[in-house]
Amino acid sequence: MNILFFGTKSYDREFFQKLIGSGAYHDLEITFIEPNLTPETARLAEGFEAVCAFVNMDLCEKTIRTLQKCGVKLILMRCAGFNNVDLETAKACGITVMRVPGYSPEAVAEHAMALVLTADRHMHKAYIKCRENNFNLAGLMGVNLYGKTAGIIGTGKIGAAMARICHGFGMRVIGYDVYPNKSLDFVEYVDFEHLLSESDLISLHCPLTEENYHLINKDTIQKMKDGVILVNTSRGALIKTEDLIQGIRDGKFFAVGLDVYEEETGTVYEDMSDRILEHSTMARLLSFPNVMVTSHQGFFTQEALQAISLTTMDNALAFVEGRKNGNEL
Repeated sequence: MNILFFGTKSYDREFFQKLIGSGAYHDLEITFIEPNLTPETARLAEGFEAVCAFVNMDLCEKTIRTLQKCGVKLILMRCAGFNNVDLETAKACGITVMRVPGYSPEAVAEHAMALVLTADRHMHKAYIKCRENNFNLAGLMGVNLYGKTAGIIGTGKIGAAMARICHGFGMRVIGYDVYPNKSLDFVEYVDFEHLLSESDLISLHCPLTEENYHLINKDTIQKMKDGVILVNTSRGALIKTEDLIQGIRDGKFFAVGLDVYEEETGTVYEDMSDRILEHSTMARLLSFPNVMVTSHQGFFTQEALQAISLTTMDNALAFVEGRKNGNEL
């Protein structure tokens, strides 16, 4: 099978080429290209049996129908999320979609806590001040996490890892999930509104669905404690950004940490340093001293990339061999 990898960076090529070089996947031939998969670039897949895409790409109906015309039979998502894929169209076109359901939940959870600590203790500001020989502590006061309440929304693999980290910090941990995780015997499961009103830290770890689109909005923000810390390493559209910005302006949040955001499509993973951002919401978020933003890098560890590349290649091999491995969507 020949596979076209869209939107590849140097780190993608490094980890996938190691696997190809091992000889374990000699039946698979990979071609790397830099453009992301979009309706306009999908025609580049002409002559390929499979394509590989990432979470920031546009696999809408038009994209998938173009892939079908190109002869593509398999879409490999080298990520866990698939809300950017039109699964109904893929099914109608006879194209199999496979993903990486789990790679390193600890990678994302550890990044979530890094955002909490950075935003809470103003590490980003302190670093810049010290670089300029300014050792004044003004504007750097944080709050203790020990003894506070952490509210985990979504206690799957990543949420469970975050819950364990918070528990290790000496926090009381409460959770909200339709399917409680029985392995987390230290987590007290509560209803959504109770979690909002009781939590000093709220961390989002749920998939994006129609039901929880803009889960965090004006109404839910009003139900939170004053001085709450909010962190999102899941999906940007879980938060209505305009309402978040107003909440920050109103002083509702002590700190906010965001690894994902609504505007990231088209800009995430790209160097935009020499351009003016077309949308204003990101510029406004970056202007607040108590907001820490990173570029969807929660997954970005050596261990996670190794697991992603291995599972992606195993998915392709399973398709070639006609066997099911549970990663089909």
